[in-house]
This record gives sequence, C-alpha cells and structure tokens, in this order.
Amino acid sequence: MKTIAILMLIAIGAANATVNAIVSVLPEKTFVDAIGGDKVHTTVMVLPGNSPHAYEPKPSQMKEISKADIYFAIGVEFEAAWLPKFANQNRQMVIVDASKGITKSAIKAHHHEKKPQTKREHQHEGLDPHIWTSPANVKIIAANIYQTLISQDPTGSDYYKKNYEAFLKHVDTTDQEIKTILSHTPKGAKFMVFHPAWGYFAKAYNLTQIAIEAGGKNPKPKQVIRLIKEAKDEQVKAVFTAPEFSQKVAEQIAKEVGVPVVAISPLNPNWSQNLIGLAKAIAQ
Repeated sequence: MKTIAILMLIAIGAANATVNAIVSVLPEKTFVDAIGGDKVHTTVMVLPGNSPHAYEPKPSQMKEISKADIYFAIGVEFEAAWLPKFANQNRQMVIVDASKGITKSAIKAHHHEKKPQTKREHQHEGLDPHIWTSPANVKIIAANIYQTLISQDPTGSDYYKKNYEAFLKHVDTTDQEIKTILSHTPKGAKFMVFHPAWGYFAKAYNLTQIAIEAGGKNPKPKQVIRLIKEAKDEQVKAVFTAPEFSQKVAEQIAKEVGVPVVAISPLNPNWSQNLIGLAKAIAQ
C-alpha cells in the first residue's frame, strides 16, 4: 500500500507540472525548481562531472529539447554552438537569457608570467560565465526565471510569486551568513583555486582569487614555483579544485605549501551550502 501511495504522489506531481523547462547547469535547476515548484518539470543539460565549456548533449537530451517549453540559457560556453541547434530542434521552445541584466566581468585569471598579456590572450579568456556565485546575481537570475514562468503560465502567477519571494529571502539569508563568516577576514584576502570560477564571489565579498590555470592551460614548472611562493606569502589556507578539472597541479602546490586540497565545484546544485562552505574554508 505504501508503494502504491508513493507512485500516486509521483503521478500527481507529474500531472501538476504544466511547464517543461531545460537549463544549462545544475545551479540553474535549483533556482527554477525553487520558483517553479511542482508546476515546472526541469531538466539539466550539463550532467554532473562534466564541464560546460565544451559540453556535447546526448541524443536523449536532444529528445528532451523536442518536448521543452522553455530553455533557460545562462551564458556558459557550450551554448554558443548548441543554442541555434536547440532552436532548430524545437521551434516552439522559448529561449530565455537568464543572465539578462547582469554585467559580466572578464575572467580574472592569475597571470604567472611577468610579460604583459597580449590582446589575443585576453580575448581567449573572455567573460566569466559563473555569475551564480554572487547572491546579488542570483536575485537577478531569479527575477528573469519568475517573469518567464508567469508569462508562460499566467494561471500559476500567484503560486510562482509566493515561491519567488520565499527564494529571495533564502538568497538574502545566505548572503548574510557568508558576510558573518567572513566578518574577520581581511579585505582583499586571497584564496587559491585551480580554475578561475569564483570571480563574482570574490568581488561580492572583497576577496581575491589566485588562479592556477590561465587561459585553459596548466602553468609551466617555473610558474608553479611562483604560485607556491605566492601561496606561502599570502598564507592561503587551502587550494580549491573542482571535479571537472585535473587535480594534479593543485595537489602538487598544496603539498608544497602544506595545506589541504578542497574539492568544491561551482556547478554544485546545493547552491547556498556550497557558497557557505567556500566562505568557511576561506575564513578558517
């Protein structure tokens, strides 16, 4: 009887879902689920453990595109090649830029060479797509999601509004907790990461990220030596890595400095606890 009851609840939830949405990355799914609740069925494109920089959708995901009402783009790299194909696959699907209204920053990779950066190298780095690492940006993303949902499903407006307002409070609570955690951390304090994915977080809380890789390339041996010296001079507490990237160089630097390697991905769907965990590791 218990199994039958569970199946009935699942069936009811599926029946209530009036909008089929697809998002590019897992944090987006968290935001859409929070606002859309059981009225929205959300599918994520970049599967766990993969990088959105050069992702190629699976055939099964292209089938999901055919059934979708909305695609929430956010500006990650693979979208440039695939959004036109998605639009071709489903001409009825609305493609929404969830990052609309956010001023994106250049990726502030840490340059290990003393020579000035060339124009070509600067262009290669481009704009940082990891906008959801800043609570202020998440509120803008949430507003874009909310406005899209009430436009696509006007009958659910009151429901979406209630969820949206509750989510904004959750974002504010997260922001305040991070500020409390970092209240004794000096302004401009540096933390070391493998991939420069935390620029918006750093800017929001007056921190500086030191990136190990620059322009998608691992540092050369001489550059690693400089990074080790800088990490010691700045008294970094940990080296942060993500499962989407190689751990080897990060582990080498951490071993020399005598600090742990902390795995933390900007693609973690548990957005709030992920940022809070990062703040605690930096402040320790």
